[in-house]
Amino acid sequence: MSINRAAATLVDVPRGLAGVVVADTRIGDVRGGEGFYHYRHYPAVELAQTRRFEDVWHLMVHGELPDAAQSAAFTARTAELRALPEEVRAALPALAAASARSGPLSAMRTALSLLGAARGFRPVYDIDADGRRQDTLVACAAVPTLLAALHRLGRGMAPVEPREDLSYAANYLHMVTGSEPDADRARAVEHYLISTIDHGFNASTFTARVIASTGADVAACLVGAVGALSGPLHGGAPSRALDTLDAIGTPDRIDPWIRERVLAGERIMGFGHAVYRTEDPRSRMLREIAQRFGGPRVDFAVEVERRVEAILAELKPGRELHTNVEFYAGVVMELCGLPREMFTPTFAAGRVVGWSANILEQAEDSKIIRPVARYVGPEPVAAVPAA
Repeated sequence: MSINRAAATLVDVPRGLAGVVVADTRIGDVRGGEGFYHYRHYPAVELAQTRRFEDVWHLMVHGELPDAAQSAAFTARTAELRALPEEVRAALPALAAASARSGPLSAMRTALSLLGAARGFRPVYDIDADGRRQDTLVACAAVPTLLAALHRLGRGMAPVEPREDLSYAANYLHMVTGSEPDADRARAVEHYLISTIDHGFNASTFTARVIASTGADVAACLVGAVGALSGPLHGGAPSRALDTLDAIGTPDRIDPWIRERVLAGERIMGFGHAVYRTEDPRSRMLREIAQRFGGPRVDFAVEVERRVEAILAELKPGRELHTNVEFYAGVVMELCGLPREMFTPTFAAGRVVGWSANILEQAEDSKIIRPVARYVGPEPVAAVPAA
């Protein structure tokens, strides 16, 4: 049996949709050739250096930076949403135990689903823009609480209750570590969280938009995004970059270790990016933050970066490879007291705001995202053979 399909209905695209425009967006853009990215119409790194997380959160979901009064109101409003419903709190110990090996990010997928049910989230297709926005605020405010509680329960410690008097970043550090952080460390983590809120149509953001295009509720969209982020090719690199520093160990081992990996064609974690062909602007900012803290770990990381670039220039001339955000993110988070298993969850604590902005934007479009695949298996048979 032969089935004809009009070839004109199929459009070939590169693997992974590389370079394919799938939507228009007002949220931001990444200019990889320039080493620049922005949120709305503001440079993202400058926002991280000059504004608070809550201000940038407001920008992402409302489309504008708040004035002082709006900032105070938005900060208070979102801080009130940090506490978890009792149904969710009661389930966390079992979720933490079940995910002891995989960590809090995997448990958060289930916790987010439960949160959406407990808070009565409805399909974005069935509610207005204000209702959708409120659901994203509820989810984003709860994510740090969920992650910190799951982490502590997984280590046999009691969760730390959220505090409304602390900033988003300071409260997160407080809930993870059990101690109120000093201002410098809270601000360093805040820099990181802001710098990772959004970054184009990466895998997790695109996943959230695909689910939003079906009209599903906010929790469902975020669960899909978290699932995509959990993959080691997307959100798992900060701790692996520190593993690289540990594997090298001492300054005298830097060159032979790097040469061996480069000549073997192995990837050096924390270097290279799918979009940037110049230095990652987030890495530059985080390097400066790390150097303000100083210390042997920072000095070693800077020397490893210098030698990787020099050896690549020697062995692979013409191939530029710079540190990406994960390399110095790991160094900064370690300096701020966050354990390695919380590096990718911390990424999620910032990126959830960007996912939410994309969910809200996608929900404005009633067209479902529904691509096709080209079948390359055997020709269909005329009839199923008898058993």
